[in-house]
Amino acid sequence: MATEFLHADEEVSCFRDIKPGAPHHYLVVPNRHVGNCKSLGKEHVSLVEKMVETGKEVLQRNSITDLSDVRFGFHWPPFCSVTHLHLHVLAPVSQMGFMSRKYRLDFYWFITQSHPTGRAGYLGGPDPARGPQTS
Repeated sequence: MATEFLHADEEVSCFRDIKPGAPHHYLVVPNRHVGNCKSLGKEHVSLVEKMVETGKEVLQRNSITDLSDVRFGFHWPPFCSVTHLHLHVLAPVSQMGFMSRKYRLDFYWFITQSHPTGRAGYLGGPDPARGPQTS
């Protein structure tokens, strides 16, 4: 089965998840190998930001503009079946069913790119899964 790329550039690629947890469920992956979210360090900040921005662009091209009803995140090992970093982009969250509970926000097995404990090693930026932040 051929994969349809929704986005591809020198750094990242994006395609549909084969077992979607939401009507729009995409995976954004780096083209160069990064093991998983436990492998992330400060040197990966720009890569993770690029992955999130790519996910937002693909959502917008598919008529999803309400980022308050979107989830971005990684499965924390050992709760990931693929040993290559991949960002899950899910929308609309309000239409996720019971079986999509493995994508619940900041549970042990699914973390956002700016997890408050810094467990993924990435400590920067606002959390796109929580929508715009106000001061």
